[in-house]
Amino acid sequence: MDQREILEAITRRTFFKKVGYGLGNVALATMLADPAFAAIAGQQKGRKDPMSPKKPHFKPKAKSIIYLFMAGAPSQLDLFDYKPVLNKFDGDFCPDEYIKGERFPFIREKPRLLGSPHSFKQHGNSGQMISTMLPHLAEIADDISVIRTMHTDQFNHAPAQLLMNTGFQVPGRPSIGSWLTYGLGSDNADLPGFVVLLSGINNPDGGKSCYGSGFLPSVYQGVEFRSSGEPVLFVDNPDGVSSDIRRDSLDAIRDLNGLRSKEVLDPEIETRIAQYELAYRMQTSVPDLMDISKEPQSIQEEYGVEPGKKSFANNCLLARRMVERGVRCVQLYHRGWDHHGDSEGNDLKHGLPDMCRQIDKAAATLIKDLKRRGLLDETIVVWGGEFGRTPMIEARGGVKFPGRDHHPKAYSMFVAGGGFKAGVSYGKTDELGYNPVEDPVHVHDLNATLLHLMGLEHTQLTYKYQGRNFRLTDVSGEVLTKLIA
Repeated sequence: MDQREILEAITRRTFFKKVGYGLGNVALATMLADPAFAAIAGQQKGRKDPMSPKKPHFKPKAKSIIYLFMAGAPSQLDLFDYKPVLNKFDGDFCPDEYIKGERFPFIREKPRLLGSPHSFKQHGNSGQMISTMLPHLAEIADDISVIRTMHTDQFNHAPAQLLMNTGFQVPGRPSIGSWLTYGLGSDNADLPGFVVLLSGINNPDGGKSCYGSGFLPSVYQGVEFRSSGEPVLFVDNPDGVSSDIRRDSLDAIRDLNGLRSKEVLDPEIETRIAQYELAYRMQTSVPDLMDISKEPQSIQEEYGVEPGKKSFANNCLLARRMVERGVRCVQLYHRGWDHHGDSEGNDLKHGLPDMCRQIDKAAATLIKDLKRRGLLDETIVVWGGEFGRTPMIEARGGVKFPGRDHHPKAYSMFVAGGGFKAGVSYGKTDELGYNPVEDPVHVHDLNATLLHLMGLEHTQLTYKYQGRNFRLTDVSGEVLTKLIA
């Protein structure tokens, strides 16, 4: 849209409200360079849904992302990063060269090494080493690629979760799902482009900021769907309000908001209009989507779902149903992986196997199901947490249950589908699993790669806020070309 068309959408009164009477030329130039302002001006000439599909920067390999976020930080040394040397020296003091000058959240005395109490086996033609606690994921070893050298800048849960999800360690930045819908829109006008599903013992430590839209218009924030009760809060009509009454009310509110938007050109007013309309359409689309009891019994058993209950398995099946319907990003948070060993239920021998049982079958089935439906090639699946766990026992307060402290320097995640190579072990850590020694992968590198596979150049997907351009990968990030098929 050129400057003339933008100016035609501005009333004289609004013009002076925005630019004032002094530095008018400077203020006007700033306005015309603001993408949100230009978008609103364009919508006045013929309102366009901000979630309508947008053209990517280049041809994408994937259309959607399912992000399985294991909040709490799974222990990579007990699941994917097999270290026989660590087992050999189990109980010995950790060598000084590893821990000199290091800060740990809970380890206080000189720590001792902790070998894994669980066994590993090689699987598939790729020979992936996977813990025996994950027998179902082991069956698809040739479909997933394990990144063993992830590293982050934060060692506490909330900041690390925010960094992983938003590219910054404090609240206020847009999440990856928000960036995706801002850059690409959605392929389904009757559902949100970015949906969030929660399970586990509680919500992520980073809270709703992990899937918020930050300074982007709020139409791009993650919409939380619930497994029981009202699927989306406040979408249903109140008692005594019919669909016709609701439609008439929305029409009146839309017209009033439209008048106000023409006057003040506030992007949030356009967001409000779009969200009201989406909520009305969701009254029909969401109940059908969320009714997993309509799935064949064989599918329900394969995932291990229990319709009507809150579970990771239910959410995995819902995620498949959502990407089938064109939802751009589905993010599942499953909290409970914080195994410090401060009690029997929160250790590596009891707590970790229980968490693995909760996710193993459903996560593996999701990938199998997407593959046989022809959806895996165009859907990225990501699994992992916010950081890793130490090769040393935490032994907090003298407790002897095996557990590990937070470790940001090296941890494991896996990816599948959507243009990623399959059956690859990417990167290598040292013999104790403490530091990456080959192909380190920062959080920004992974996010840059996810955007790339979705057809977005991470350095070009920007939004101007408070005088400068921001992006998901901040000022760094390299695409992992060796992981791309």
